[in-house]
Amino acid sequence: MASVPRDVFVPEHLREHAFDDGPLPIGYDQTISQPYIVALMTQAAMITRRSRVLDVGTGSGYQTAVLAKLAAHVWSIERLDPLSRDARARLDRLGCSNVTFVIGDGARGHDDARPYDAIIVAAAAPKPPKPLLSQLAPGGRLVIPIGDRALQDLTILERTADGYSTTHAGPCRFVPLVSEEAFDEH
Repeated sequence: MASVPRDVFVPEHLREHAFDDGPLPIGYDQTISQPYIVALMTQAAMITRRSRVLDVGTGSGYQTAVLAKLAAHVWSIERLDPLSRDARARLDRLGCSNVTFVIGDGARGHDDARPYDAIIVAAAAPKPPKPLLSQLAPGGRLVIPIGDRALQDLTILERTADGYSTTHAGPCRFVPLVSEEAFDEH
């Protein structure tokens, strides 16, 4: 994480707070996650140099850049085109060449590149979206905040031979995952 300059990923007027351990607004009612949570989610995903990773909720691209430093390839999906375009420009400037950007419904994932060794979701859902679970490789991990719009539990689901094993990493707060598979826009 120290090799990813967080200040590049926050709005200019908030750069003095870029290294605070807290979320910051990035526009479009979205936030850049606090560094602690990015580290926790990344660690929980157990990414290796051979991992194929789906990053749901590109946002500013900060978590995407962290994942790109660790994984073989990252597919980063964002529903808001302007955020995806800006994130792509930032990662291009940083020389991250192992990222594919996708515009779409993050709760539906990106079926074209499945299966994934890890899926990290930077938005809250009331339950794990079935399309994401189906896109996990055997032994793959889905790291996602599960709960209501106000408070969630960071949940790790690992695909096993019998289904999924679940562990919890503690309380958290994320923006809602907007989708028919998660929270409606209203």
